Amino acid sequence: MADFSLTTLFVVPVGGTPASTDSTQDLVAGKVGFFGQGAGGPYTALTAGTIAAAPYFYVAQGRDNTYLQGSKRSDKIAGSLNSGGNSRSNVTEWYKTVGNSSAVNQETEVTAWNVKCGDIVTLTIRAHSSYIDTLYFNGFTRSVTVQAPCCDCGGDPCTTVDEEALINAFIEKLEATAPTFIDPVGSTGINADNISLSTFFTFSQPTPGTLLIVGKPLTKYGQPCDVAAFPWEYDRMYFRTFVYSGPATTADFIVADACNIVAEANITVPSTYPSGSSAEVAQLEKNFYSYQAGYLKHLYRMAGYNQNFESYVTDGTFYNIYYIKFNEYDRSTYQWGDYIHEDSMVILAIPAAVSAAFEAILTAALGTPTTT
Repeated sequence: MADFSLTTLFVVPVGGTPASTDSTQDLVAGKVGFFGQGAGGPYTALTAGTIAAAPYFYVAQGRDNTYLQGSKRSDKIAGSLNSGGNSRSNVTEWYKTVGNSSAVNQETEVTAWNVKCGDIVTLTIRAHSSYIDTLYFNGFTRSVTVQAPCCDCGGDPCTTVDEEALINAFIEKLEATAPTFIDPVGSTGINADNISLSTFFTFSQPTPGTLLIVGKPLTKYGQPCDVAAFPWEYDRMYFRTFVYSGPATTADFIVADACNIVAEANITVPSTYPSGSSAEVAQLEKNFYSYQAGYLKHLYRMAGYNQNFESYVTDGTFYNIYYIKFNEYDRSTYQWGDYIHEDSMVILAIPAAVSAAFEAILTAALGTPTTT
């Protein structure tokens, strides 16, 4: 989502540990630490045991390119735990996202069928994803209708249907190939308005009476050409399933879902998507580069197109990402004039393997972060 805070990004190199040397000017390239008032002066390297005693702290990182500039540094951050419950805390948001290398596809089980012999039954699937919702109103919706098998009960009326045969009938319909489209000049192709459901789902009956629907992985798509779009975006497909009596209708497929439900559809495995990958963090470095250089944003005349750009991302690494949003430490400094208040944000991308040491220091000053 869009955020207009002044943002500074710090990427901790693989194997990195919090800086322990006082003074930000001595930081080697890539080294990240937390500094504030302490025994070593105003730029003392703070630890989990000392950061709470400081009235505020900085996040700082050593640069490789130090021409006319020192280390990269955040503004003053004061958490509620600084100085024993500092009433001047300026932090408004403090949360983290945990790196996740796996993408899980949704699984839905349809059970508890309440169908009588010979009934007309319809199963509707409504799928959503970032791309799908730009193509279809209210998601990609498709329905299949079958007639429940007849029962051979002699002279007695029967109410119990062969659920296994009913589910097999649904699977046959759900896996059917989309009709072939033939245009007036004789060329053929898939009917775009009737895409086969098997393109996006697999259907099976793992146990008698259970219809299992599993979403297939979506193919990775390229970056959009729209400059207003977010260039790094994961697509995640999720879907809803409805089983109801009667044929499908196009009159109002929004409210028809709630009528005459004859089976229970339960999501047993929700879909997820990767987060904190090296590619995602590398994109963040590009997005927030404007605030990384201390004196010039661009040096186009130099070799490498822009020599000021520095990256500490290691391919294949997954990062825990920490977000700290805060206001100016001392707003009274700007109480006169036409000053427009603007908050700041620090983003810390830390390799999951070493994030515990950094999180312990931040927790000592800000409290336990919310996990999103």
